[in-house]
Amino acid sequence: MCNTDTRDVAATLSQVLSLSTAGCEIVRCAVPDMAAAEALGEIKRQSPIPVIADIHFDYRLALRVLEGGIDGLRLNPGNIGERWKVEEVVKAARERLVPIRIGVNAGSLEKELLEKYGHPTAEAMVESALGHVRILEEIGYDQIKISLKASDVMKTVEAYRLLAQKVDYPLHIGITEAGTIFSGTIKSSVGLGILLADGIGDTMRVSLTGDPVDEVRVGFEILKALGLRQRGINFVSCPTCGRCQINLIGVAQEVENRLAAIDTPLTVAVMGCVVNGPGEAREADVGIAGGRGEGLLFRHGEIVRKVPESEMADALVAEVQQMAKEKTHS
Repeated sequence: MCNTDTRDVAATLSQVLSLSTAGCEIVRCAVPDMAAAEALGEIKRQSPIPVIADIHFDYRLALRVLEGGIDGLRLNPGNIGERWKVEEVVKAARERLVPIRIGVNAGSLEKELLEKYGHPTAEAMVESALGHVRILEEIGYDQIKISLKASDVMKTVEAYRLLAQKVDYPLHIGITEAGTIFSGTIKSSVGLGILLADGIGDTMRVSLTGDPVDEVRVGFEILKALGLRQRGINFVSCPTCGRCQINLIGVAQEVENRLAAIDTPLTVAVMGCVVNGPGEAREADVGIAGGRGEGLLFRHGEIVRKVPESEMADALVAEVQQMAKEKTHS
């Protein structure tokens, strides 16, 4: 999700382009007022990826972004007022084949549900979602996606598991307000990993306090770890120990940073000792197995040459770039 002011078209488009380059496939923008709704039409026209409008309370904002050609709405029909307002939005969405995502958040549950359950439970979140779904179904609209997000990992997992047993609609998954890049990455990886391993989730967002590009990068690493997506470098490196006789941490960080822009799915290993190093380097597409002040460069399991420590990063990066180029043109 963009964290720019949607009314600033240039800044928002710049961020959308950065997110798309990082691998983002769908982007969401907040629409707090009519000026943002107007701006979103221009953003949509220039965006290389589908754009979702995030709307609360005011049905007129939904109508305006639909007129502007938006690809999807994030809107809870229960919080935009009278039934006729929901019907107006659904009519416009149906005419344009635009789906609506119902987004339930543990931090903003309805007052009556909090009174019923005492606090935001997984059951309360599911009941809230089903209430919003019922409104759309009664109007005859079934182009629906649902999300149930909490900052508590296991509460989120429980809510999605319960909902998945009750509906067949697509589910958008995420751990909301997960935190900064360190803690948020851990929470998101655990929660999303569990759900995806269960077969739950059709789209996802990693929510971090920071640059949204990092959200996309973390998301792809989660998908890659589960074998669900292959994009960019699958980076393998050893944690180092007392047997390591090179500056492996420095080499690994430099290599990973320099290869961040490569989209070709390749496994790259940076290893530091004679125990696991040769084996991991051989199994990788390209790898380095370090020794005392030097290392062996591998390509598809075969030794290419021996390189001194000072040239390891350059040699490995050059080999990976060449392999990526060959794959691109093959």
